[in-house]
Amino acid sequence: MTPCVKASQVLSTRRSSSLFTLKVPSFFLFSSSTTCLSSPSISTNTTDSTSIENQYKDLIFSTVQVKEWAFCNSKWVSFEFAPVIEDPDLLVRVLNLLRERPRIALRFFRWVQMQPGYERSVLAFCVILEILVENNLMASAYWVMERVISLGMHGILDVLIDGYLSSGISIKLLDLLLWIYTKKSMIEQCLLVFNKMVAHGSLPDVKNCNRILRMLRDKDWFDKAREVYRIMGEYGIKPTIITYNTMLDSFFKEGEVQQAMDLLLEMQKRTCSPNEVTYNVLIKGLSKRGDLEQAKGLIGEMLELGLGVSVNTYNPLICGYCTQGLLVDALNLEKEMVNRGISPTVATHNIIMHGFCKCGRMSEARHHFEQMMTTVRPDIVSYNTLIYGYCRLGNLGEAFLLFDELGYRSLVPTVVTYNTLIDGVCRLGDMEVAQKLKVDMSNHGIHPDVYTYTILVNGCCKIGNMSLAKDFFDEMLQVGIAPDRYAYTTRIVGELKLGDAAKAFSLQEEMFFKGYPPDLVTYNVFVHGLCKMDSLEKAAELVQKMVNDGHIPDQITYTSIIHAHLEKGRLRKGRELFSEMLIKGQSPTVITYTVLIHAHALKGRLELAFMYFSGMQENNVMPNVVTYNVLINGFCKARIMDQAYRFFFEMEERGIFPNKYSYTILINENCNMRNWKEAFRLYKHMLERNILPDACTHGALLKQLDENCKVKAVQSLESLIHSSD
Repeated sequence: MTPCVKASQVLSTRRSSSLFTLKVPSFFLFSSSTTCLSSPSISTNTTDSTSIENQYKDLIFSTVQVKEWAFCNSKWVSFEFAPVIEDPDLLVRVLNLLRERPRIALRFFRWVQMQPGYERSVLAFCVILEILVENNLMASAYWVMERVISLGMHGILDVLIDGYLSSGISIKLLDLLLWIYTKKSMIEQCLLVFNKMVAHGSLPDVKNCNRILRMLRDKDWFDKAREVYRIMGEYGIKPTIITYNTMLDSFFKEGEVQQAMDLLLEMQKRTCSPNEVTYNVLIKGLSKRGDLEQAKGLIGEMLELGLGVSVNTYNPLICGYCTQGLLVDALNLEKEMVNRGISPTVATHNIIMHGFCKCGRMSEARHHFEQMMTTVRPDIVSYNTLIYGYCRLGNLGEAFLLFDELGYRSLVPTVVTYNTLIDGVCRLGDMEVAQKLKVDMSNHGIHPDVYTYTILVNGCCKIGNMSLAKDFFDEMLQVGIAPDRYAYTTRIVGELKLGDAAKAFSLQEEMFFKGYPPDLVTYNVFVHGLCKMDSLEKAAELVQKMVNDGHIPDQITYTSIIHAHLEKGRLRKGRELFSEMLIKGQSPTVITYTVLIHAHALKGRLELAFMYFSGMQENNVMPNVVTYNVLINGFCKARIMDQAYRFFFEMEERGIFPNKYSYTILINENCNMRNWKEAFRLYKHMLERNILPDACTHGALLKQLDENCKVKAVQSLESLIHSSD
């Protein structure tokens, strides 16, 4: 029987509350003598359909009365009901007569479904659903509808839409169907139900509309989310605060900040006051965008309006400050949160630790970790974060100690844990240990993923072992992991680094045939690689091809070309390209400004270097430690030491902590000027801050000394190191 049944197939003899009475089956009912229950048999001497159905009704009720557990599970058997099991039309008629006892109707229906020979019927499901909804047994109706979907009987939509049930019941069941589809994230089916409902004037409940919007937002189907929201307005489905909050979040995720702000105005015009969630969504969206001061101002607005602030209000903003390296501001926010009686969660601590780790400030990250343990229990993300920080600095000893500690904390390493360690050893070029880690993770039931293999390929490329890189790439294919765009791009980067442009372009063709046409990132990789290979003409040709293919050169494209020209001493050309970049509407990054500052400072053009430094801050691009280092280096070379120190102190005031290069630059110039006392003071200061000097630092300290002085200097250094320890 097809899911969509013609109305002519349905007979209309029924009582007013019954919505289905179907034609009489053309076979005789039989009574089985083999039954688990002693019950009256169905008479086989009648062709009166009503009496047959009534006899089954009476048999079902009397059976339940005699045996309370009848029809409760599939193991209970009675051959009396074989005709009902085998004939969907008869089942529908019997169910209609069980309406007065809906729970018995459901029990019988569930039992019939589990019997051998049962023939599925969309109409039978509709009847039992109708009975349940009429009696407000919505939890049971939910189970039945879930069963419909699990059996793939999606044709029930047409039965419900085409009016075989009363309008009120149909709408309730359609809403139920829509709810279950959203819970199962069945996007296509959701949109089909939604569109058919509005087209037939059966408007879905706004709660279901909100569920659809949330699902589309979470799946990044932003265009569809906008379309559903538009249709809601067109058909008069009044949005709720949840609707607005979901769409605001969707717009921010999409990067459409202006649309988010327009929606906020629309919301206020409709006298729908923003709540805590609205503000949290706005703060999160603005923080991700980098509009931190605006986001922070919203916390003040919340407090003025008497809205409650929570850890969900503060965490995104703290994350925003950490992302920009503004750790002092992040820590101040954490203090403010605590002062308001809001306890930081493990996520709060993880965000701050990650901020320290990104800046290489591992002593502070570790200190924060130890503080956290006094109030909350660290999770695997906490450990992964610290392991990442140590691996990034090349301190694999501490990273592996933390890895060993996981067992004592009853924490299980994840693929992220292993990938972080593998990346750490690959950065040091130790591919042997990297391979052992890959084997170890497999032995512990953690399967390497595309990122594992990409890290290994990248590690091989860095040491120039393209043969091993290819082996890992091929192994990834053999184990059934499809390389993604990043995996291909990693190999291309390696080939370009080795100067093999032909091989790189060959890989790009393979990437294209695998369904990854060149995107902006691919083009940027090639432009950067060709610039490094000093093939500026080819890089320029590729940029033109990139434009012809519909890709607009971005900050990375321009920065690569600007840097290449600056490296060749073409400062004027670099400035021209920078101006072109601004005219084309591309916002320079901290890297763009830093390469310009570095090139001009190196050539003694300090006024221009300072101009770019001022310009970046006017455009809300925050300098980092590298930016300050190139300025300090430029002013040191010009022997303008007071200005060099001014930048050094300014950096610290902004919460950007000096690294070993900051100190080495100042130590080097003080030694050149034979300011030994100041050089040693700086060296001691490094040690006190747990900033480890390297060969360059020691070379700077000792290069001006003769052999006798070097011996004394080494003794002094050893004394300083011991006192620091």
